[in-house]
Amino acid sequence: MRLKNKTCLFSVVFLFGAYRLPAQPVPAPGETDSNFVRVHKGIYSVGKKGHFLNPLRKVEVNDFSIAKTETTNAQFEKFVAATSYKTDAERMHNAMVFEPGLKEFEWIEDSTAYWRYPNGISRGGIENKMNHPVTCISYNDILAYCQWAGVRLPSLEEWEIACRAGSDGDYFFGNDREKISEYANIWHGRNHLTADSSDGYMYTSPVASFAPNPWGLYDMYGNVFEFCTGKLKKSESNTIAHARGGSWWCSKNACNFFNSYDIGRVNIHASFSNQGFRIVK
Repeated sequence: MRLKNKTCLFSVVFLFGAYRLPAQPVPAPGETDSNFVRVHKGIYSVGKKGHFLNPLRKVEVNDFSIAKTETTNAQFEKFVAATSYKTDAERMHNAMVFEPGLKEFEWIEDSTAYWRYPNGISRGGIENKMNHPVTCISYNDILAYCQWAGVRLPSLEEWEIACRAGSDGDYFFGNDREKISEYANIWHGRNHLTADSSDGYMYTSPVASFAPNPWGLYDMYGNVFEFCTGKLKKSESNTIAHARGGSWWCSKNACNFFNSYDIGRVNIHASFSNQGFRIVK
């Protein structure tokens, strides 16, 4: 097993690659309309006044339906069983995992980690976590899943519209950050030197374990970063992808991306144990 400490820029920025979905999408296996929330065509406000990457503005979107929860280990397992797909982490042996005791933004490169063992083989597998969000997958892997399932990722703007659920504050519940514990699995410790399970979970939690936003969407903040499509700048490299919402690792003192406006970035082939996705159809 190859272990190597690395400083992680994941919470500061994420990645994008060109991709074409099937012309005639089919329902994702195991998904029904009740698993989605319909967002109607219209003009919506996104961004934050003065934000460098995501300034306040109006955007127009067409109708779309977004999954109520993040994609789970059980759902990803069906994809792998049907296709024998090998993830980037399995092929490149470069997944980044975390364990308490590391300095802020420092992660471990673990050659044994991949979606079945998202924190490395020595830390156990997902046998009892099939209803947790799938992690340790790359943006590249997620596009392969979406093509198989006949679905897609939300755009950066679609994700934010769904997250905000009609709100205009920093959070869909207002601007009082102290309420975050009702809605999100995050890191409540002052730093990452000591394990924090104060909300019941040190790593991921089962999807829908916390209260939903006003539109019935769960885990829009925390649990795992959620990949989206789109670029922040036209000149941005196609090796960069973006994700939103923060993760179980994010704390008030580090990362702090569990809000409606921040946008992260990472390489399209990078695999972290705090990144996942939800789908749109």
